This record gives sequence, C-alpha cells and structure tokens, in this order.
Amino acid sequence: MSENTTPITIAIDGYSSSGKSSMAKKLARTIGYRYIDSGAMYRAVTLYAMRHGMIAPDHSVDAEALAKALPEIHIDFKVEGDAQATLLNGENVESEIRSMPVSSNVSPVAAIPAVRHALVEMQQSLGRSKGIVMDGRDIGTTVFPDAEMKVFVTASPQTRAQRRLAELIAKGSQTTFEEVLANVVERDHIDETRAESPLRKAPDAFLLDNSEMTPDMQNRVLLDLYHRTIAGSR
Repeated sequence: MSENTTPITIAIDGYSSSGKSSMAKKLARTIGYRYIDSGAMYRAVTLYAMRHGMIAPDHSVDAEALAKALPEIHIDFKVEGDAQATLLNGENVESEIRSMPVSSNVSPVAAIPAVRHALVEMQQSLGRSKGIVMDGRDIGTTVFPDAEMKVFVTASPQTRAQRRLAELIAKGSQTTFEEVLANVVERDHIDETRAESPLRKAPDAFLLDNSEMTPDMQNRVLLDLYHRTIAGSR
C-alpha cells in the first residue's frame, strides 16, 4: 500500500453509469488497495439467469428458480494487466456482462432478496481484511455501514446516458441515445424503489456530483478525501 497506515474500507455508491467504477479502480491502484466491483457480481448472476432461461422477454425473473441456483453460481475476479476480469464459474464474462441485454435485466435480478443476501455475504467476506475499495449501490448502507470512507456519486441521467452510449459504441454495440437513456431512467427507478437495500446516500457519505467533472478532477477529489480520512483516523 502507498502509505504506512492501517488499511481502511472505502465504499463508493451511486447511480448507474455515474463513473463510480472507473474512479474506484483508479483510487484502488493509486493507494495500493484491492478493488471489488459489486455491480459486476450482480451482472454475472443476471447473465447466469439469462443463459438458463430464468428471465422472460418482459424482464420478469423466475426468482424461485434463481434462488435455488445461487449455490451453483461462483463469482471471482482476476487481474489481467491493468484490467480486472469477472469470472462466472471460472469463465471470463467481463465483456458479456457489460452488454445492453444484461444492463436491461440486472436491476430486476438485483432486487430479489435472496440474490442480495447471497452477494452481500460474499462481498463482506471479500472485504473482511479491509484495504479495499468497493463500489455498488448499497456498499455504504448495507454491506459496509461502518466503512471509514463513504462516497455517493451522482450525475444527471442525460450525462450518464451519454457516457454509457460512448462505452457501448466503442465496443461495437448498435444502440441509440434514447434507448440508453430509457434504460438509465428505468434502472434508477428500480434501484431507488426496491424493497431490499434501495439505492440511497448514507448519511455520512460524501456527495460527489460529477456531471461537470473530468475524470482527473474527480480522481483528485477522491484521493484528497482518502488522505483526509486517513489523517483523521490517526
């Protein structure tokens, strides 16, 4: 790690396509912490459900079948150069879980209590030794409510949709801004209104609206916050 300090837990929550994963990865590399992408875990479960016919065309999920299959779903991460890949039962599914079909189904899957309980336990196990940066929707409120550093990231739906569209186009996806914006708005609604661990800012989280920020600007804000947190814990 970059400093001779006691490791802490850093929880970064926020809306879909707000850039929280990119900033979390960057912060983790800078300070020498392990990065855990909790959203990738929900996407991997979603991909498993799609492959096994558990999600209907209207995005309704066979929650009972998925709950029974959870013990068969194993998720891990591996580092490849500067990138981190998500493994689903040993298969690298990093590219597939970022597709629009998975994005369109992940929020209903993530709203299933059995799925959330299973993944929260897995996430807590991964972070037990601290020295991690984990991003998601409920890291600072449910997974690590006692995290020393909490950040809640937001940006306008239009800004987030434009960012997501650029990512998809770069990967060769054929989609439109209107389609991506509709997906962003729908995911916001599901995330905010689900009964189990809804998306919300923890009372002690730092609010970061990066609508008008460059990546370098937001990375500096996070690193400054980390240094202030470490200084305050001494």
